[in-house]
Amino acid sequence: MRKLFTLAMSTGLFAFSLLANAQDIDEITVVARPIQASQMASIEAKRTADNVAEAISSDVIGRFPDQNLADSLGRVPGLAIERDQGQARFVNFRGAPFRYTAIAFDGIDVLGAENGRIPRFDSFPSVITSSVLINKAITSDMPGEAVSGFININTFDPFEFDGARIALEAGLGNQELGDLDIDKYNARLSYSNDTFGVVGFYSHNKRGRITDNRELELEETPEGIIPNNLDFRSYRGYREDNAYGASVESRPDDDTRFFLSTLYSEFIDYEERNQWDFDIADGADISGATLTPTTGYQPVVLVQRLLEAGFYNNSTFSNTLGADFGAGDWEIELRLNYTETENLTDLPIPYSLGATIAASYDITDVDAPILLPFETSTQTPTNVNLLEYPRNFGLFFASELNTDAIKLKADAARDITLFDTPTRVKMGVQYDTREAEGGDALLFGGFPGSVNIGDFVTDKLWDTGFNNSVQGLDHDNAGLRAAWEQANGGSLTVDYDPDSLIGIDEDIFAVYAMATSEYSWGSFVYGLRIEMTDYTSTGTLLDENGDPSPIVQEDDYVDFLPSAHLNVDLSEDVKLRLSASSGVSRPTYSEMRASATVDVITFEVSGGNPLIEPESAWGFDGSLEWYFAPAAIASVGAFYRDVDNVIYADSVIIPDGSTYAPGLIEPGTPTTFNSFFNGEDGKLVGVEANLISSFPAPFDTFGFSGNITVLDSEFAAPTLGIKSSLPGTSDLIYNASIWFEDFGVSARVNYQYRDDWLSTTENEGLSEFWAEEERLDASVRYVLPLGNNWGGVLTLFANANNLTDFVDVRYSDSRRTPNQVEGFGARYLIGFRLDY
Repeated sequence: MRKLFTLAMSTGLFAFSLLANAQDIDEITVVARPIQASQMASIEAKRTADNVAEAISSDVIGRFPDQNLADSLGRVPGLAIERDQGQARFVNFRGAPFRYTAIAFDGIDVLGAENGRIPRFDSFPSVITSSVLINKAITSDMPGEAVSGFININTFDPFEFDGARIALEAGLGNQELGDLDIDKYNARLSYSNDTFGVVGFYSHNKRGRITDNRELELEETPEGIIPNNLDFRSYRGYREDNAYGASVESRPDDDTRFFLSTLYSEFIDYEERNQWDFDIADGADISGATLTPTTGYQPVVLVQRLLEAGFYNNSTFSNTLGADFGAGDWEIELRLNYTETENLTDLPIPYSLGATIAASYDITDVDAPILLPFETSTQTPTNVNLLEYPRNFGLFFASELNTDAIKLKADAARDITLFDTPTRVKMGVQYDTREAEGGDALLFGGFPGSVNIGDFVTDKLWDTGFNNSVQGLDHDNAGLRAAWEQANGGSLTVDYDPDSLIGIDEDIFAVYAMATSEYSWGSFVYGLRIEMTDYTSTGTLLDENGDPSPIVQEDDYVDFLPSAHLNVDLSEDVKLRLSASSGVSRPTYSEMRASATVDVITFEVSGGNPLIEPESAWGFDGSLEWYFAPAAIASVGAFYRDVDNVIYADSVIIPDGSTYAPGLIEPGTPTTFNSFFNGEDGKLVGVEANLISSFPAPFDTFGFSGNITVLDSEFAAPTLGIKSSLPGTSDLIYNASIWFEDFGVSARVNYQYRDDWLSTTENEGLSEFWAEEERLDASVRYVLPLGNNWGGVLTLFANANNLTDFVDVRYSDSRRTPNQVEGFGARYLIGFRLDY
């Protein structure tokens, strides 16, 4: 695939050189060429921005085979996707952790559904957006939490079209692995006249899924790699996202606007799991046999079986009441917003253990381990689906986090003359009050003896693209859960662990002032934002006897966040931008929870850290942009971020355990604290290059877009005594697309690549990485030649994702020792779109 990218980039650069030397090409006709038209809209939005930014128009989004907004953002220079079981979920903005990115709907920033800070882009289908502005350098009217970037998702404007309009889209498809169905339905209705407008939209996407999963515990020795544990899993079920919203707006005159908007978006993952865990190392301890590298035979292997029918659900519900009007020379904008997010996990698992087998193993291909099961201490093949387990338990994993936020926002702007220079002054205030409640549970309990798990084994082998050397069979997981629920009185519910409970009240008051001065050579934007944060963390301390006691921790702090942006027009088509900005990333609600478990015998506290410091950042951006044709751009950029107080997990002896366990541990008692801590000396630096262009005539029905980003990051974890990269930093990211459009056909092939990156800082050791990932996707659109008399446009489309059947790998310390391998196959979708 790297050869494919090299060829694509070479082709694009060849086209670029031709365009640079084609002095007679000064206009591109975009009539009936929607790819070029949509690229022109995105490029013009970038060109007119007052800061370093990127833009995506709805047409650009609609012409890629995107499942959700993360897919769309993954093609933006500097942005990369992290996936879960093959589906785009999170965005690493310029190699930064997820929470360094703030998101907004129509300018109103909202909390992330993941831990209160992290946006979950898999719950936002691409079709609900009219455009997206990706701010890489932050101005003072943007939230301070946008350390690496601020993504503003614009929904549909009721006044975009006069009169009544309708847009309908429907598609059906296939998930290749397992031959499962995919369906997609979207609708948008709008009406407007001179003073009144209304728009409503709905989106539904549902995808059947099967995921091959192998998880491994490998030990690297001088003699080779030893498999201590091999875990064979098959996941199946479906994922769906649903979104709906509406906006009602009145514009009594050109300077006045009143509106009410609402948006609900959710992601649902119904998951069934069939899992066999083969503990080779503990079996060797029992038998006294020696484990050999790469291949071998063990007379005793311990077996565990885990079966699941559960679900994940996260959602965002945002409502805004707004008014824009004039007051003398001032332009006033008022907003009142209420947003709630929910994140729920429910995974009851029948857990069987104590069975034994013998097994041979082969990890010559470490990404595709082979295990052949035999009867214990023999080489007689055995059926793992029919093993007898001495004990069956119920394993419950559940979690929930709900947030409610109210925002009051007022902005005022006017044009003045400052130092003989035309200047636009803008100032505002914003007040956010937020509440978060939640917790999680990991409960190990009994399983009803009246339910025979063996009755739910089917005769169907796993659908797999990997080897199924253990000959695993599907179970009727849903039927097993129903039987368990019935035996348990009709439900499977658990109480959250007291030491996990989250109770956060957070108030943030912000004021800002900024000015944009216009000069003959460009503009200068400068300002200051001040954010005052006050929070209370309420929780439970649980002692070694399981007795709870309440705890309340409070803190407040003030952040001064200056910014400055210089935009210089070096010529009519060349723009230089230089920026300096600052930001703050507050701890997640789980990290700042006061709840903990306390052992007063060993003096150990495990839980959140309500006194942890927020991460603070400042940095610089620079870009040079050449708009050498109406739908074309060549640009290079560089950035640097200095980050202090990077948050990571560790176990540390602190001098006074009473700080986190008042009333249970005496003041001045050295205590082991298992929690989250602040690092130091963080930095993030990168260089970006971007090219979008059509080929010169007579090949101007073809075009190319491509970008490449080189990144580096690190921070010091003083309690661990190490330096590590920031989670999400790939050293290299690139995207390339080649497109064709003519005769009503628009076709595009897109390739994405990112190399290895640290998965998270929330686990001790900072040693878990994702291996390099790539995706090859394609899409085709055809506008039926029905003429213009009927007033509508009917488009047929076909999408294809993951055409190379790429497999995602996660590893610990070294790529030679993967701990998770996932495969999911390719996806295909065909359908139509009607605009009328």
